[in-house]
Amino acid sequence: QFQKTLILPGHEDWIRGVEWAVYGEDLFLASCAQDCLIRIWKVCTKSKQLPETEDDSIKLKENVFTVKDADTSYAVSLESVLAGHENWVYAVHWQPSFSKDGSMRQPMRILSASMDKTVIIWEPDKESGVWLEQASVRVGEVGGNTLGFFDCQFSPDGSMIIAHAFHGALHLWKEATANKKEWTPEVVISGHFNSVEDVKWDPEGEFIISVGSDQTTRLFAPWKRKEETEVTWHEIARPQVHGYDLRCLAMIGRFEFVSGADEKVLRVFRAPKNFIENFSNITGIPMEKLCSHQSSDLPEGATVPALGLSNKAVFEGDMAVQPDEDEESFNTISNQYPEIYFQPLILTEPPPEDHLLQNTLWPEIQKLYGHGYEIFCVACNSSNTVIASACKASKKEHAAIILWSTTSWKKLQSLSFHNLTVTQLAFSPDDSFLLAVSRDRNWSLWRKQDSSESGPVFTCCAYTDKNTAVHSRIIWSCDWTPDSKYFITGSRDKKVIIWGRCDLSVITEGNELDSIKPCSTVLDAGDSVTAVGISHVLTPDGRYIVAVGLENGKIILYTWKQSGKEPALADWTTSVEIDNSQSHALAVKRLCWRHHAGRAGHNDENSSKWLQLASCGADHCVKIFNVDRFAL
Repeated sequence: QFQKTLILPGHEDWIRGVEWAVYGEDLFLASCAQDCLIRIWKVCTKSKQLPETEDDSIKLKENVFTVKDADTSYAVSLESVLAGHENWVYAVHWQPSFSKDGSMRQPMRILSASMDKTVIIWEPDKESGVWLEQASVRVGEVGGNTLGFFDCQFSPDGSMIIAHAFHGALHLWKEATANKKEWTPEVVISGHFNSVEDVKWDPEGEFIISVGSDQTTRLFAPWKRKEETEVTWHEIARPQVHGYDLRCLAMIGRFEFVSGADEKVLRVFRAPKNFIENFSNITGIPMEKLCSHQSSDLPEGATVPALGLSNKAVFEGDMAVQPDEDEESFNTISNQYPEIYFQPLILTEPPPEDHLLQNTLWPEIQKLYGHGYEIFCVACNSSNTVIASACKASKKEHAAIILWSTTSWKKLQSLSFHNLTVTQLAFSPDDSFLLAVSRDRNWSLWRKQDSSESGPVFTCCAYTDKNTAVHSRIIWSCDWTPDSKYFITGSRDKKVIIWGRCDLSVITEGNELDSIKPCSTVLDAGDSVTAVGISHVLTPDGRYIVAVGLENGKIILYTWKQSGKEPALADWTTSVEIDNSQSHALAVKRLCWRHHAGRAGHNDENSSKWLQLASCGADHCVKIFNVDRFAL
């Protein structure tokens, strides 16, 4: 039975955290609140026999309460008020107790995290016993449009502290061995803090880029440490920190990509020099392999203007703008708040969150205007010459696919066919076809005609309609086989179908519509199919490897082989159903295979054995699977 014994007044705003600690015979209670203060209360047993002396000495008021059953009295007094934070204090924690010589010891050390972007370690002064903000231990993040810290924790032995911020980022600091007062930031895991909508491998298979509803574009790469054999993946750049939820992206060659968000423009980004240098340091790939002839005119980095959304390039000359101290010019607003927050960094390990926020942006080199609604999907062909994109649509005129040239950035063509949103676009690996799948439950296939001066021209050569459609719900995803002969579609109706053949020799003018039909039996995946992907490398016995991602988060690997003229029953083989602990917890948004065999970051001898599959999902996760193709 709980009994109300005492109320401790003191805090003047919501109390955000309380935590007990046992110290010898006494109990200590730490509390923190939105009044920016931390209070430490001391509870000790009150001995009955001492009568109150009526002297006039000033001492702290004690609140006494008695526990009925045990008939013991306890006195509660305010031990200390810690004022050092300038904003709401969200968390307060004692350093964990540890056992020494057979008894538990409680260190007198407190950790607090606040909205003022700082984490403070407090401990009582050795001589006076007064609680102080420990001389130099105030760590935090600088810059960026962040909101401060939400929670913090000591490691069990107190040598490390971890904190997490409002934007889902973890921060880790470690006590320096030589100087105990010095804490250094350490490498920590990071990731999206909202649904991840799209993920792509770079053409060389050395890193992946993902975009998400948390309005960021993040680049993950393997970190090659000198002494370690194990390769670990880390976020090494955040090329785009946007004001709209990001929806899709496509790589245009090695260090260039185009992304689409819940806005009407597509934005094209190119890696700055600073990124390429740091990428070389972290992944261990020599600069000569990364740089092309034009790297001398690349900007150093990028910065976002105070009220803008576009990353502006920063060149070497821009960073040295420091007005002389004696000039009066400092008084103008523009000089107090510099436009350029970018600082070039030489990284040898993955950067911490505050650098990711402002020093790893990529300059935006182009905007592509033409769509009437929010961009929904984008694709780039293998030769990196054409981009195709589509936007949300409920009418035929808005559902048109727009083709753009990557050399002139001009609009090449508008392909009108679908009545509702085109959900995914895919160029065939040999660049002769463009495939589109749509919410109107149909797909359309566009064939490249002879190129005109402006660029290639695509015409519709096959499609499904009311009578020929096999899917009865939205088609979420599509992909091509590496030989460009077949393509695959996956839909909310749980069906996965492979269509073909698309060899140009088979398709003669005029009868294209009849010659492309289902080449596989209908595969029932067991749940809505939200993503499909076909590996660029076949199994040793020449079967296609197909990954299927479902709305419930499961990923299943199948192999498929064309058998004879008509689809035969045994054409699909289930290779592996990735178990729940490794799958996503919510819908799989995209599956993307690495373009060639081998594992990124490994110089393995048996590279032909491994394939890598990247996946992203609505559960905020990006995953990379190593797939043994000999075992499939």
